[in-house]
Amino acid sequence: MNVQTAIPATTIPATIDLATIKGRQQVAWGSGDYAVVGTTLQIVGENLCEAVDLRSNQRVLDVAAGNGNATLAAARRFADVVSTDYVAALLERGRERAAAEHLPVTFQEADAEALPFPDTSFDTVLSTFGVMFTPNQEQAAHELLRVCRPGGKIGLANWTPEGFIGQLFKTIGKYVPPAPGVKSPSLWGTRAHLKALFGPTAAVNAQSRHFVFRYKSADHWLEIFRGYYGPVLKAFAAIDAEARVALEKDLRALLDKFNVAEDGTLVAPGEYLEVIVTRKG
Repeated sequence: MNVQTAIPATTIPATIDLATIKGRQQVAWGSGDYAVVGTTLQIVGENLCEAVDLRSNQRVLDVAAGNGNATLAAARRFADVVSTDYVAALLERGRERAAAEHLPVTFQEADAEALPFPDTSFDTVLSTFGVMFTPNQEQAAHELLRVCRPGGKIGLANWTPEGFIGQLFKTIGKYVPPAPGVKSPSLWGTRAHLKALFGPTAAVNAQSRHFVFRYKSADHWLEIFRGYYGPVLKAFAAIDAEARVALEKDLRALLDKFNVAEDGTLVAPGEYLEVIVTRKG
């Protein structure tokens, strides 16, 4: 089946300025230093490579790779890996990590909604908490399918709406509303939406998983996320002093809700979907 005809290139109204939205996202993810948070998520990339049953003879594409968690996990399994992101600074962090481990990886700046690769170029396509943040979700899903060979797999890790990070973005949205008409990234963490995105050209299997955020305390988490995690950093920068106090109060309430530790530390399980999409022939 021709994937390009099976999935429409875009279903977002023309009145929405996608270029502006994407530009703002790039600034947000490029601010602070996402790698400080990103490296703590490494186990998710390792588990995802196991879930897709990655083999050493496969060509792998990591989309919206950030600082390279899934990239490194695939390279450690001796696959031929191309790592992409539209934030050059994050790719540089991934490049540094790969060099430190002497792992051969190709790094290339690329937009997840317009991947610069021919059809059916890869055996496996991965994205951990990356492609879910694209403003044009249908186009991003279309691109993932397009570059994946028939019978190949797309492995995703997506935060759920009800989980810790999904609720974090919902909390931020009370103070800095998302652009009108753009769908919530957390929809990628729902089975029904995934099946709608990938349509009849693929089989979708999704399992609930948890990544546990472990920090010294709630104060420590706030310090790290406010200083280094772009969306939180930018949210605080965009609002006045009174709203900052209110946002911090709401974030502390959220941390209290999810924290299961009773020793003063922070141990907050964050639900995500581990998704395996198999492209049909």
